[in-house]
Amino acid sequence: MSRRNPSEVAERLHLPPEAAARVRGLDGEAPPEPRLPPYAEAPALLDRLAVAPRDAAEILAGWPSGDWPPELGWLLGKVVAAVRADLGGAAWLVPGPSLPRDRGPAWRHFYVYAYLALLNDVRAYHARHGVPDDVSWTTLADLGRNLAIDRRMNGEGWPVMLQWLTLHVRGGIYELGRLQFQRRQTPESRALALHIPRSGPLTPGACDRSFAWAREFFPRHFPDEPYDEVTCGSWLLDPTLAEYLPADSNILRFQRRFELLPGGEDGTEDFLRFVFGTLATPLDELTARTSLQRAGLAHLRAGGRWLNRKGRVALNGRP
Repeated sequence: MSRRNPSEVAERLHLPPEAAARVRGLDGEAPPEPRLPPYAEAPALLDRLAVAPRDAAEILAGWPSGDWPPELGWLLGKVVAAVRADLGGAAWLVPGPSLPRDRGPAWRHFYVYAYLALLNDVRAYHARHGVPDDVSWTTLADLGRNLAIDRRMNGEGWPVMLQWLTLHVRGGIYELGRLQFQRRQTPESRALALHIPRSGPLTPGACDRSFAWAREFFPRHFPDEPYDEVTCGSWLLDPTLAEYLPADSNILRFQRRFELLPGGEDGTEDFLRFVFGTLATPLDELTARTSLQRAGLAHLRAGGRWLNRKGRVALNGRP
């Protein structure tokens, strides 16, 4: 595709101000053509990525084609090139603008197409590091999980995941059993970042196995990145939960693994997103069905808030 004026691209796509400003900040060079999988192979691939049939049907309906505005195709190339340029990176990356999702499947699933276009790159990266196929595909199948969350949240979930899923297609994160571990070595820290997907009970046994796996996995596949601890930042580490949950609850047993660090920030939005699957429903209209939901709602209705607290635990030795 020929060189384009980013301001014209933003104008022709009729983007909201914030998105338009991000597009105007791009250079006008023609990006490489995104290497999407063949359309005929897409259904099987989406199934392997745990994408639900309804979501898969929408993705296929909006598949990049000659019907796309050329400016949208240009932007897709730019986004894919930006992520590909940071292959192996593990920091947060926002590769493009947040697009209006009410314009149809092509717009709603724009970043899915970017994800699919990067699969060959990250699979090759995994292979170079000896990452087993089962870990590779399990990690990448977080796509389907997040699309399902977004659907349950009526579209409120995906914007947050725009940068989150760039970790997966850059080789920055790995799902090892119940938990996900993000490579995040810096000159100041040799700590893996821990993430807790919505994939079942957070039992002590499942967490023990994930930590044991991580202790073996990273020295084997990333020997040049020595990690000595794991950090976690989450509302799950808010000590206030102990006022509402039984001492033997999985969440409190998970908390006790960590040395809690000072400080914290408001995590109420994260709590509502992950526990109730909504950000738009008023508190007095929420229905609590689990002990965690009842605890969380009681605290919020009493005027409290939930904090994202950070904790750390040594990677070597039993967590």
